[in-house]
Amino acid sequence: MGLDRRFALAAVLVAVVGLGGTWLAIRLTQPGGDGFAQCRGGAVAGGSLGGPFTLVSETGETVTSEEVIDRPSLLYFGYTYCPDVCPIDAMRNAQAVEMLDAEGIEVKPVFISVDPARDTPEVLAQYTANFHDRMLGLTGSEEQVREAAQAYRVLYSANDDDPEFYTVNHTAFSYIVLPEVGFVDVVRRDEAPEALADRLACFARAAE
Repeated sequence: MGLDRRFALAAVLVAVVGLGGTWLAIRLTQPGGDGFAQCRGGAVAGGSLGGPFTLVSETGETVTSEEVIDRPSLLYFGYTYCPDVCPIDAMRNAQAVEMLDAEGIEVKPVFISVDPARDTPEVLAQYTANFHDRMLGLTGSEEQVREAAQAYRVLYSANDDDPEFYTVNHTAFSYIVLPEVGFVDVVRRDEAPEALADRLACFARAAE
């Protein structure tokens, strides 16, 4: 991929993230108030996000969101052929999870592909192993991936300039999700691993 092409892709992704920050203003509403308010990264309001999904794990098994989110989890939508944004985000997430491992707090990092045509379970297994031994890669049919992305309001579209080495524009947030609770907060790309680890620890302790 040429340098100009990389700059163009980066510009598109920055625009997507910027737009996402405008419409992705969400607050978890619970009876009696928000029990996780002290953990949130910023002021958010209105709307809802997250929901059930069925995908295929990197081991080839069909799994539901209930099976995947069996502990505090950090979800990210990306693709393994992503040249720069996805590996940076996946590494940041893995670093935050590693920091929590040292504190005895287990958080599951999850990588959901928006490129199911190329991201087979085998490809995902090799990819996630580069970041954390507990990172779970998920793929599926076009319909399964679309439904999961829609649940989290993830926008994505493949460029058709190259049938083999095409890129995919996508929303680049991470999502903190808790079992029996669901989505609780969104993580922006510029959040440092240390700050993310602190926030994940707060949510995990508040959910106990």
